[in-house]
Amino acid sequence: MAKALIAGGGIAGTITAIALHETGHEPVIHEAYDRTAEGVGAFLTLAVNGLDALGPLGLKSLVKDLGFDTPRIKMRLGGGRELADLALGGQLEDGTVSQTVLRSDLYIGLRDEAVRRGIEIRYGKRLAEARETASGVLATFEDGSSAEGDLLIGADGLRSRVRTIIDPRAPSPRYVPLLNTGGMAEGLWLDDEPGVMHMTFGKRLFFAHVVHPDGGVWWFANVPRKHEPSPADLAEMTTWREDLIRQLAVDRTPAVEIVRATREIYRPWATYDFPSVPTWRTDRMVIIGDAAHATSPAAGQGAAMAIEDAVTLARCLRDVPSIPEALASYEGLRRERVEAVVERGKRNGDAKAAGPVGRVIRDFFLTRAFKNPPEEDPNAFMWRHRIDWEAPVAS
Repeated sequence: MAKALIAGGGIAGTITAIALHETGHEPVIHEAYDRTAEGVGAFLTLAVNGLDALGPLGLKSLVKDLGFDTPRIKMRLGGGRELADLALGGQLEDGTVSQTVLRSDLYIGLRDEAVRRGIEIRYGKRLAEARETASGVLATFEDGSSAEGDLLIGADGLRSRVRTIIDPRAPSPRYVPLLNTGGMAEGLWLDDEPGVMHMTFGKRLFFAHVVHPDGGVWWFANVPRKHEPSPADLAEMTTWREDLIRQLAVDRTPAVEIVRATREIYRPWATYDFPSVPTWRTDRMVIIGDAAHATSPAAGQGAAMAIEDAVTLARCLRDVPSIPEALASYEGLRRERVEAVVERGKRNGDAKAAGPVGRVIRDFFLTRAFKNPPEEDPNAFMWRHRIDWEAPVAS
């Protein structure tokens, strides 16, 4: 049994802890913030490959109870032309389809389940340094405390401290020239089938909305911005609602009334990804999830990739005799796949960030592409992936 120190108590860290606990290891989550993340974050749509990977951990039904079915997607141009009406990521053998869920609800459900299973979570433990010792790893935190374990897992996100400890020359995230926002509209009636995601490649920005089974409208928008904003730039965007309405008004969609019916619009945030992180591990430290391979939201795979990482890492630590070999096996099983997903997400996102001339070209090619679709959906490799929990991992 290995004692695993996990830096980061978000979705990736919590599922990793549960997966390790299932394989007989002792995970301890160290969360940087001094409180939980209840009520924090927007919503996400979890693809079926992520849901399938949760099954052996007894978590798939938990997640399904928190969200709602999102089986289809309708895509159109801002002028009103419909491009496609297609399945959103297929379905599992039992009929499970993609699920849309509030990030905070997902976090709370997973955290409570981890605690129920006896997993320790320590708050206010922001990682400062870590080093390998003769028998494992020693982590020190900004509050002056420390912890020893057999390995350290960095599930600490885009700005990962573990990543820079492993490799001080690790690359910074790549800015994808888009800002994100969203919200939930209330008291608005739309003649849309609940659970169908409507996505519009607008004249100025990309807008998506889905009607919740209770009648509310959940939405997000991607706003092109060529230059990376600083935190101060984002904080100064005090006319965000008016700016969105102005840019959405040129399209023939219900977007303007949706935004106007939204009481609280999320503060904008920038989009980033990692084309490749050269070094994921040492003998006793490893990074997972966004720390290793953040992907553009246009891939629709961020949470699913973190889940696949967690399950794969747990399998490797279950089956491979030594920790260094297990971490090497984990990287060998994951790197090629996640880098392909990041690249696909970048391609999908590029269509959202096109300039005025680029949008004309984009709309022309989108119309042709959906009129004559390829035999194989170029995104299918992402959601068709399956992990066999029972199959042993060879060292």
